[in-house]
Amino acid sequence: MSETLLSSRNLAFELYEVLDAEGLTQRERFAEHNRETFDAALSTARNIAEKFFAPHNRKGDENEPRYENGQAILIPEVKPAVDAFLEAGFLNAARSFEAGGMQLPTLLSQACFAHFQSANAATTSYPFLTMGAANLIESFGTDEQKRRFLQPMIDGRFFGTMALTEPHAGSSLSDLRTRAEPAGDGSYRLKGNKIFISGGDHPLSENIVHMVLAKLPDAPPGVKGISLFIVPKFLVNDDGSLGPRNDVLLAGLFHKMGWRGTTSTALNFGDNGACVGYLVGKPHQGLSYMFQMMNEARIGVGMGAVMLGYAGYLYSLDYARERPQGRLPDSKDPTTAPVAIIQHADVRRMLLTQKAYVEGAFDLGLYAARLFDDTTTLDGEAERQQAHELLDLLTPIVKSWPSEFCLKANELAIQILGGHGYTREYPVEQYYRDNRLNPIHEGTHGIQSLDLLGRKLAQNGGAGLKRLIRLIADTGVRAQAHASLDALRLPLEQLVTRLQSVTLGLLGDLATGKVSTTLANSALYLKAFGHAVIGWRWLEQAIRAEEGLARGDAGDRDFYLGKLQAARYFLTWEVPGCQHELTLLETRDATCLEMQDAWF
Repeated sequence: MSETLLSSRNLAFELYEVLDAEGLTQRERFAEHNRETFDAALSTARNIAEKFFAPHNRKGDENEPRYENGQAILIPEVKPAVDAFLEAGFLNAARSFEAGGMQLPTLLSQACFAHFQSANAATTSYPFLTMGAANLIESFGTDEQKRRFLQPMIDGRFFGTMALTEPHAGSSLSDLRTRAEPAGDGSYRLKGNKIFISGGDHPLSENIVHMVLAKLPDAPPGVKGISLFIVPKFLVNDDGSLGPRNDVLLAGLFHKMGWRGTTSTALNFGDNGACVGYLVGKPHQGLSYMFQMMNEARIGVGMGAVMLGYAGYLYSLDYARERPQGRLPDSKDPTTAPVAIIQHADVRRMLLTQKAYVEGAFDLGLYAARLFDDTTTLDGEAERQQAHELLDLLTPIVKSWPSEFCLKANELAIQILGGHGYTREYPVEQYYRDNRLNPIHEGTHGIQSLDLLGRKLAQNGGAGLKRLIRLIADTGVRAQAHASLDALRLPLEQLVTRLQSVTLGLLGDLATGKVSTTLANSALYLKAFGHAVIGWRWLEQAIRAEEGLARGDAGDRDFYLGKLQAARYFLTWEVPGCQHELTLLETRDATCLEMQDAWF
C-alpha cells in the first residue's frame, strides 16, 4: 500500500500552488513561520495519525463504548492517541504563542487535522468538539469563566461538548424544553434532557464541559428565547481543583451505524434538582453564540466527510492497481494473464469520479480555512468583512456538498473492491458507514439548503454572493490564457450565468412572501450551487496544473495531467447535469410540495 491518509503531493499542491500558504507568512501573526515549519507540523500530524490513530480504527468500530455503572467505557487505545495529539500541540495549533499554541494559520491547522480525520474519525471527534467549545468560551465567556473552564481546556485537562438536541424536538431548536432557573448566587439550576451528544461521557479527561442550550423563566418563545450555559460534569473549585460531581447523568449510549468509537450519549440534567450551570453572555442570545461553534463544526464535518471519502479513494486505487481480474474487451485469448482491474474502463470511471469528488471538496475545505485566516489577519476591515461574508455564504456548501458526494465516493470504493468491498475484512465498508453519518451531523442537506437559499444569499445585500461571482469570473478570465481549458471553462460559465438568473428569480419570490413554494426545492438549489462552487475550484486547480506543466518538471507531469483529467471530468460530466435542477427551479416545480400525506 502507498499513502493511506491523503496524498502528500496533492496536499503540497493545494497549500503551496493553489492557496499560497507561504503568502500568509507575510502577515504579522504568522511571520515566525515558513514552509519548513509548516511542513514539520504536517509531518508530525501524519506520523501521529499513522502511529496512534489509524491502528485502532477498526478495533474501535468493532468494540463500541460500553455503558457500565453510569459511565462510558472505551477501548484502551483511544486515550494514548488523544494524549499524543495533545502533547504534540494540535489541540491549540491555531492559538497564539502567548496562550500556549503554535500560532499556525487555520489553513495549516486544518491540513494537519485532516490526517487525523482520515485515520480515525471517531477518536478525532473528542478533541474536535473540545476545540469548538473552548473557542466558544473564549469568544463569549467572562474572565472568571475563562479562568475556571477555558484554561483547563487549553491545557487538555478538560474536554468539551455541545448539547443542543432534545428527544421531542430534533433539529427544531425553537422547541427545546430544557430550563434554567436562577439560583440567586449568579449560577443557575438546569433541568432537561439532551440526546445524541457526541463525547458526552468518557474517561479521556478530568472533566467535561458541556455547552448547553436552555431557556430562562422569562424567555420569549422560539429561538429568540434560547440562552447558553456552561455545565461541567464536575464542579470546579475557586482554586481550579475539581469539586463534587454535578447533577449531570449519563442516561445511556446510542449505537450508530458509524463513528462507533465516539460515545453518543443521552444526558439528563437536574434529575436531583442540583445541576449547576453558568450563563454565557447575555440572556436569550445563546443561539447566536452557539452558531460560532455550529459553523466551526459544520466546516469540520465537511472536512471529515472529505477525508473519509479520501481514505476510501486511496484504498480502492491501490486495490485496483494490485488486483488482477479479467481481460480487456479486445483481448480474446483466454490464456493471456488477467489485467489489473484499473485497466478496465468502468473501474477508471469510478476512480476518476472519486478523485473529482474528494480532491474538489478537499480544495474547498482548505479554501474555507484560508478564508477564515483572511477574516482575522487581513490588514483592512473592509477586506476582512468581505472574507467573512464569503465564508458565511460558503459554509452550507462546505458542510453539505462533501457529506453527499464524498459519501458517493465511498460507494464507488466499495464497488471497485467487488464482493470484498462489502465484507468487514476490508476497510471501505466502514468508511462508508462512518461517512453516512455526516449528512445528519450539524444539520441535514435540507436544513443547509434552507440556510443557503432562505438566508445566506440575501445577507448583507447579497455581498457574499456578489463576491463569489466576481471570483469565479476572475478565474474564468485567467483560464482563457490556456486554450486547452476552454472546454472546461465554458460549461462552468454557462452554469453560473443561468444560476444567477434563477437565483434572482427565487430571491424575488421570497421578497414577495412566496416562501413555501420558493424553498420547496431548496435541496436542488444547494446541489447546483455546490457544483458551481466545486467547478470553480476545479478550474483553479486546472490553471495551476497547466502552470506546473509549463514549468516542465518531469517528475510531476503525471500528477498535473491527473489534475487536468479530473477537472475535465467534473466540468464536462458533472457540471452540465445541473441544468436539469435549474429547469425545475425555474418552473417552481411543485411535484414534491403538492404530494399529499394520504397519497403515500
